[in-house]
Amino acid sequence: MGSTPAELPCEDVADNRSGVGGGISDVYGEDLATLDQLVTPWVTSVASGYSLMRDPRYNKGLAFTDKERDAHYLTGLLPPVVISQEVQERKLMHNLRQYTVPLQRYMALMDLQERNERLFYKLLIDNVEELLPVVYTPTVGEACQKYGSIFRKPQGLYISLNEKGKILEVLKNWPQRGIQVIVVTDGERILGLGDLGCQGMGIPVGKLSLYTALGGIRPSACLPITIDVGTNNQKLLDDEFYIGLKQRRATGQEYAEFLHEFMCAVKQNYGEKVLVQFEDFANHNAFDLLSKYMDSHLVFNDDIQGTASVVLAGLIAAQKVLGKSLADHTFLFLGAGEAGTGIAELIALKISKETGAPIEETRKKIWLVDSKGLIVSSRKESLQHFKQPWAHEYEPVKDLIGAVNAIKPTVLIGTSGVGQTFTKEVVEAMATNNEKPLILALSNPTSQAECTAEQAYTWTKGRAIFGSGSPFDPVEYDGKTYLPGQANNCYIFPGLGLGLIMSGAIRVRDDMLLAASEALAAQVTEENFANGLIYPPFSNIREISANIAASVAATTYDLGLASNLPRAKDLVKFAESCMYSPVYRNYR
Repeated sequence: MGSTPAELPCEDVADNRSGVGGGISDVYGEDLATLDQLVTPWVTSVASGYSLMRDPRYNKGLAFTDKERDAHYLTGLLPPVVISQEVQERKLMHNLRQYTVPLQRYMALMDLQERNERLFYKLLIDNVEELLPVVYTPTVGEACQKYGSIFRKPQGLYISLNEKGKILEVLKNWPQRGIQVIVVTDGERILGLGDLGCQGMGIPVGKLSLYTALGGIRPSACLPITIDVGTNNQKLLDDEFYIGLKQRRATGQEYAEFLHEFMCAVKQNYGEKVLVQFEDFANHNAFDLLSKYMDSHLVFNDDIQGTASVVLAGLIAAQKVLGKSLADHTFLFLGAGEAGTGIAELIALKISKETGAPIEETRKKIWLVDSKGLIVSSRKESLQHFKQPWAHEYEPVKDLIGAVNAIKPTVLIGTSGVGQTFTKEVVEAMATNNEKPLILALSNPTSQAECTAEQAYTWTKGRAIFGSGSPFDPVEYDGKTYLPGQANNCYIFPGLGLGLIMSGAIRVRDDMLLAASEALAAQVTEENFANGLIYPPFSNIREISANIAASVAATTYDLGLASNLPRAKDLVKFAESCMYSPVYRNYR
């Protein structure tokens, strides 16, 4: 084979102009290879030394004990001090709080996740109320907008149209085999920000970090995926830093065939019980995908079903304050897309189960306003199929304030994705018609909320029961402090996912969503109600998720859709025992 680099004089190696790296003991010839020569990407098979510290699953940083440092060849590679995970956590939280820009905090947390997985989740679990707005909405929206500029290391699987016909091979490139949850997006409708194409990867990554932190799903069982079929966002197409395909979106048959290949490949590679969560697809695709695959795959759409479940939970809890039942209310939605129609349908189903009335009748208590005004029967022929069940007999009304004055709703729900659409006139009309108007401004991120918490409380003179999709700070009004509730999907999907996994569910059904809603509503205490909250505090989120998981699992067993037998006697304790712990392990 000729002389190895080790046999060459040092000066010859240093002066070798064909070499790229300038190395001296280049065992594999990598540093001496020219740019057009191939090299082998050698790795060691034993986690020790640098390879151990650079593996986020096992790295403990300065928490490696002296014994572990000796056993795993770490001595000298770290400073001599040994500190606990708790001290590391305090140090990191101190550092994070020095950042004044939320995106800087987001990037610091993503860097931590890439170098020390357990510490990242320990930090997130113990400081969930403070860090949730950083790893998810609203900060994740800005992160997605700037994903091309801040991109450092791939955190998920990118499947583009270039891989058509070989998606199964691409899935097999992912190093983990025991995948239980996939969150997938095509980036066409990211939060309220529109088409962000391939840069929507921040959403699956963020969602799955919450599946682990809040629901206890093992990180190695989670797979974020972005389906890149192009983008219609011209700004991204013109951006030299854009990381996706620079072409217009595929549509129609080409899109459907590509997604079908993906769904078949997922089932073939990971089996019947892998949960596929569709995230931030455009309305027309979201409904079609859910309808097409709900009977053949374990699928869930958080924008349609998760949002519906968490909002229903808030409405159920609010009835304890209002002293009414859901059937006593009239509901008005601003927004008739995935979230709006999904919430409306679950409310109608819940009322139907409570009263015994057909769902066609209970839908008549729910009205929707879209960009063209109130959805009424005279518009039915021009409506998209998912809006048609909500087209009731009434004269046309062009705008929201007209609908509020005409319908006189007791509950106003915003899912429009357009900020400041609950104007002072609209909110004051709600307060005129109701002693305690229930107002939910659900659009994300915060800039897209239909109104702020301060506006809702001020314009109703402190009488509103308010909830939002993104967090708002407490509001001082007339000498009283009001705590806005957050109708965050994070209450539902982690516990729902855990319940589906621990029962071995093979399909998702509406009864499971109802069970999740009822379990969440049951966690709201009298103390929470006294503070104006219709959701429990996030500080107890793992306990909440365990109860939701147990309720979902029980329903799954009752429906005959569970495959993990026999059924555990205490499902709450079983759920808690299934949860991932981020506490450091001791190494041999």
